[in-house]
Amino acid sequence: MHCLVTGGAGFLGSHLCDRLIADGHEVIALDNLFTGSEENISHLVARPKFEFIRHDVVKPVLLEVDWIFNLACPASPPHYQSDPVKTVKTSVLGTLNMLGLAERVKARILQASTSEIYGDPKEHPQSEDYWGHVNPIGPRSCYDEGKRLAETLMMDYHRQNGVDTRIARIFNTYGPRMAVGDGRVISNFVVQALRGEKLTVYGSGSQTRSFCFVSDMIDGLLALMNYDGRDAAEPVNIGSSDERSLLDVVKCLGEILGRKLDIELRPLPGDDPRRRRPDTTRAKNRLGWQPRVSLIDGLRMTADFFRQSLADV
Repeated sequence: MHCLVTGGAGFLGSHLCDRLIADGHEVIALDNLFTGSEENISHLVARPKFEFIRHDVVKPVLLEVDWIFNLACPASPPHYQSDPVKTVKTSVLGTLNMLGLAERVKARILQASTSEIYGDPKEHPQSEDYWGHVNPIGPRSCYDEGKRLAETLMMDYHRQNGVDTRIARIFNTYGPRMAVGDGRVISNFVVQALRGEKLTVYGSGSQTRSFCFVSDMIDGLLALMNYDGRDAAEPVNIGSSDERSLLDVVKCLGEILGRKLDIELRPLPGDDPRRRRPDTTRAKNRLGWQPRVSLIDGLRMTADFFRQSLADV
């Protein structure tokens, strides 16, 4: 396949590029480098089946491809809240541009949606049939509502124009190549722990997340892209069902590092979800997919990566 990965120099996108190249596909990585880094794909640049294009998905692009993975969008609150209007444009105009390209060249397109479309959920665990509980005017809405509208566009292009679409609702993902200043909980905890600092815990630390290691996430995205069922356009949750409190993550990290980690409690940010765990029945039944990497093993590999990253600074 000729594949386009928008956000291809980012954390998740670069791992996807690796897997696609390893599977024998030709890959174009497209990224404006707002949160992505050329370092993430530097090992691929000399590969004959890989090409990098610095480009913003807000602007149209003309390419001949078979598969489009639309991953372009900052995913951590500090990044997407730093320019909320740009975040909305990336999700809406970027998705429109990629759908237009998919329609023109008859490509299959996968939209990287998010668990954030469920907001601060009143249903637990969250199934794909749940419509969510989202504040449309809050500090997180640029990301949450942008992704919700991206899903709307995907379904409308599928129903109206016959575009071959896939929607992956991605839950918290972590692993090597997260940026030191990423701003998400796992990277924050690991970096602070390795620097000997107190770990910043927002709220009481009792709020929960379900963390999926990046290799498992890539397996899930590819399983969805390869799925050909009649219901393939419907959203699918891709994430771990291993629900952990933030304090439990601190404890696991302490076990890996062999010492007790001190924490510093801070006020919970606005609209921060209190509980988050996907119902992964659809992914298991349709795709035959479920995560394999345990939290303790994933944290160990992530800590090894950040230990090297901090040593190189």
